[in-house]
Amino acid sequence: MTLLLLGAVLLVAQPQLVPSHPAVPGPGARQQELLRKMGTLQEDTREGAAANGSTKQLPQTIIIGVRKGGTRALLEMLSLHPDVAAAENEVHFFDWEEHYSQGLGWYLTQMPFSSPNQLTVEKTPAYFTSPKVPERIHSMNPAIRLLLILRDPSERVLSDYTQVLYNHLQKRKPYPPIEDLLVRDGRLNMDYKALNRSLYHAHMLNWLRFFPLGHIHIVDGDRLIRDPFPEIQKVERFLKLSPQINASNFYFNKTKGFYCLRDSGKDRCLHESKGRAHPQVDPKLLDKLHEYFHEPNKKFFELVGRTFDWH
Repeated sequence: MTLLLLGAVLLVAQPQLVPSHPAVPGPGARQQELLRKMGTLQEDTREGAAANGSTKQLPQTIIIGVRKGGTRALLEMLSLHPDVAAAENEVHFFDWEEHYSQGLGWYLTQMPFSSPNQLTVEKTPAYFTSPKVPERIHSMNPAIRLLLILRDPSERVLSDYTQVLYNHLQKRKPYPPIEDLLVRDGRLNMDYKALNRSLYHAHMLNWLRFFPLGHIHIVDGDRLIRDPFPEIQKVERFLKLSPQINASNFYFNKTKGFYCLRDSGKDRCLHESKGRAHPQVDPKLLDKLHEYFHEPNKKFFELVGRTFDWH
């Protein structure tokens, strides 16, 4: 009994071991959540493996915009490459809270199956003009490569209006003429969202807070419409893809008035909703648009170190 009491006293009296370096604090809540998500992703990938060994991967490339800039055409053309696996629908993960709150595991389920040598691509045009998105994408993958396709800002505004107009017409809902939206009290209506989406300089500044310019390739949307092959070649080089797409993959459809695709002997064109004619606009109003975008365009050219053939 005496020996047992002596042993207990010695055990209590032992000094606590002190590390030679300050203890490193454990991961905070955000890091713990990220580790949990990554574990879930790995499990989801294993469970979602296809019979041929392909799996779902988070995108290594995202087409971030711009709305009505030609993102669907760019994705369809890029999909001609055998080493590209493209998500079919716009995912809206980083800009819609109800999606983002479900975590990267949910995002992964929206991706296509791909082989290890393929590049997974998704496109959501609203990303470019959504303030929270650059930081969120950077948190997922700071080395990701981004594609941004832009058109003449004035033309983009007209395309934006045209899409919303047709959406209303299909639902048999009224929609005001473009002049009523663009002009208020004799001046351009700065509250019209379509105008804001065309202020590329302001949005690009936000992206460059998180990504170097070298990680963002700007596709000239106007040139892509007129002559797609040279623009797609540049995209291949930016993504470090082997040159697989060639001029024979494109042919001009005189009926539709734009280029269509030819893949393995099969022809396909973009949906009939693409390439719609813009409404007739008073030339004086067009001049106002061009004047409004002149200075922001100039700042954008200086920011990215190149110019575009815009009004």
